[in-house]
Amino acid sequence: MAITAALVKELRDKTGAGMMDAKKALTETGGDMEAAVDWLRTKGLAKAAKKSGRTAAEGLVAVEVAGGKGVAVEVNSETDFVAKNAEFQEMVAGIAKAALEADDIDALKAADLGGKSVEDTLTDKIATIGENMTLRRMAKVEGETVVSYMHNAAVPGMGKIGVLVAMTGGDEAFGRQIAMHVAAANPASLGADDLDPAVLEKERQVQVDIARESGKPEQVIEKIIEGRMKKFLSEITLLGQAFVVNPDLTVEAAAKEAGATITGFVRLEVGEGIEKEAEDFAAEVAKAAQG
Repeated sequence: MAITAALVKELRDKTGAGMMDAKKALTETGGDMEAAVDWLRTKGLAKAAKKSGRTAAEGLVAVEVAGGKGVAVEVNSETDFVAKNAEFQEMVAGIAKAALEADDIDALKAADLGGKSVEDTLTDKIATIGENMTLRRMAKVEGETVVSYMHNAAVPGMGKIGVLVAMTGGDEAFGRQIAMHVAAANPASLGADDLDPAVLEKERQVQVDIARESGKPEQVIEKIIEGRMKKFLSEITLLGQAFVVNPDLTVEAAAKEAGATITGFVRLEVGEGIEKEAEDFAAEVAKAAQG
């Protein structure tokens, strides 16, 4: 029986196994789907399907910088215990290196990692380590100088919050200060022009509603809104924020003093935006007992 791409996909959907493993299972069993499922189970390669529904909100962010290019990736696991596992850390480091040459996350999933795709490598690790894992995000910056910073580093280049800053002029020491600022202040964008218009409009509408509640004349309200929007932008844009190293200066002013122009940044934090399920202790024990 011919082993078609459709058969391989069906088996992958059923078991969560990697593409090459699914193809091998079908080849070994003459294309018999049920036999192929059993073959994967005996090899321990069908475990991933059982894990895929679990929330993976822990893990690591890894950063890599080379030749004016920087990349950050987030790989999630279910528990922080796995994030401290040397085998998991080695895989994440490999994924980050591969990401330097990938244009987007789909290309990264297909990239080679020691003879297997990144996606298949993840599937294999789910089976061997026994937790759900996901390659959630990657982000890149390029510039004359790219500086990285890792907050709460587990090992060099990997931790809970990874930051990249791209700039022209200045030096690496200043760039690192900016990266530390980004880690602490978590700006939404570089400047006002880079901010999502929807975010800006939503805040403006909130301020309009607040101002109108005061009952002041419309011309006064407009001035109040203008002032509050300037304050809002100074709080959420990197260039407008007060510099943590010297709060008397904005980041933009500090960069000017340092002879630098900040051209971009990336900040990834493990689990950011993932809704974790709340479980009581008894539920956790029961879940662990079930495997």
